[in-house]
Amino acid sequence: MFILAALLLLLLLLFSSPPPAFSATITATSAGHAIPFPHYEHLNIKQSIAATNLRPPTAATTDLSDRKTAAKPINNNTAVKLHLLHRDKLSFAWHNDHRRRFEARMKRDASRVASLIHRTSGDGAAAAYEVADFGAEVVSGMDQGSGEYFVRIGVGSPARSQYMVIDSGSDIVWVQCQPCSQCYHQSDPVFDPADSKSFSGVSCSSSVCDRVENSGCHAGRCKYEVSYGDGSYTKGTLALETLTIGHTTVQNVAIGCGHMNRGMFVGAAGLLGLGWGSMSFVGQLGGQSGQAFSYCLVSRGTGSYGSLEFGRSVLPVGAAWVPLLHNLRAPTFYYIGLSGLGVGGTRVPISEDTFRLTELGDGGVVMDTGTAVTRLPTAAYVAFRDAFLAETANLPRSPGVSIFDTCYDLNGFVTVRVPTVSFFLSGGPILTLPARNFLIPVDEKGTFCFAFAPSPSDLSIIGNIQQEGIQLSFDGANGYVGFGPNVC
Repeated sequence: MFILAALLLLLLLLFSSPPPAFSATITATSAGHAIPFPHYEHLNIKQSIAATNLRPPTAATTDLSDRKTAAKPINNNTAVKLHLLHRDKLSFAWHNDHRRRFEARMKRDASRVASLIHRTSGDGAAAAYEVADFGAEVVSGMDQGSGEYFVRIGVGSPARSQYMVIDSGSDIVWVQCQPCSQCYHQSDPVFDPADSKSFSGVSCSSSVCDRVENSGCHAGRCKYEVSYGDGSYTKGTLALETLTIGHTTVQNVAIGCGHMNRGMFVGAAGLLGLGWGSMSFVGQLGGQSGQAFSYCLVSRGTGSYGSLEFGRSVLPVGAAWVPLLHNLRAPTFYYIGLSGLGVGGTRVPISEDTFRLTELGDGGVVMDTGTAVTRLPTAAYVAFRDAFLAETANLPRSPGVSIFDTCYDLNGFVTVRVPTVSFFLSGGPILTLPARNFLIPVDEKGTFCFAFAPSPSDLSIIGNIQQEGIQLSFDGANGYVGFGPNVC
């Protein structure tokens, strides 16, 4: 009886709460919960090509100020869920030429990768763009990214709906604001602080202003500026404002009110920073959400929305949890341990040191929502690609496209049998991907490419194509990220 009672108590402890706070031993045994797929599977060619012909949603423009339900503040027991959608599904991004859309995405992606590498190189504070309005103020090196996924939230009181880029690789939350002396095109009316009862400017002496990297001061008001490598930027005043997430309000969120903005953010009103820093949205929520959030990026061809949720109650039981790694040189980023790669169930001979984050902050593996294509150090990429080529020698090849050097002519095929690829995560879990997450169509003619690319540095980035359809949960307070337990 004593043994039976002990076993029951152990089971209760294991399944009553999410496992991030458990020991590394428990985490390592979670390997059996990694998302399972066979070593080989069949890729549906027609379904994948059909997924490139996206149509804009018809019901995503409802203004939150029209809602009848009263909003409520967030707390530890509240799970807040939002729809996510890919930028190509929005009407402002829609056109019928898939090849042009693909090339534009790769251009955004290249800029994103270059700026991430710049920020981890140790000289991220160096400005590529000088701003006369700010005088001697230093331009931040913080990167805003290309932003492939959008979420709809309410800004101000009454709440006005805005499309926002979600970015796990940056901290500042910002929106374009009136008066707008230089703004790019967005799908919603530009936010006007004069129409919001909850808008409050931040003074230069505020502790909030001190937390913004390279902030400045003008006429007693705290100024912010964020810039990155290709000259894109947002700049304006820092303010405290109410954000409405679904039916939940979050008051006194520090946001950037951008009066001058330029870059690759066309369509979105601004950016929702979800990084690991104190000024990100999850960082500002702090104890209200336990610095916990979960997302599932919508898979191409499903016709459904992805999801973004906040709060500790959204952390799943049964996920494969692995530790997050801190890089003092780039504290915003979510680094994970990666020990190797696999093709068709066989581990590729690559040294673990290839993916190691050094004590000086070099190398490592970053999870990033703003990068589309996973980048690997060149030697690792070549070994990985060659292993995949050896397993697909029976498929007709096609010339390389854009950043991809490994492409196939699958015109006329209905389905093809391809090997799966796997990430061997440090601590034991193995994340095995389905074919749609690494062999993607680049046109309507049946050209598919291996969706990985070499990195010009020793930094590895796991992009959003490889993350699609997998539930990812971040427990910033305890320093863990969870994969699964289910596809979503």
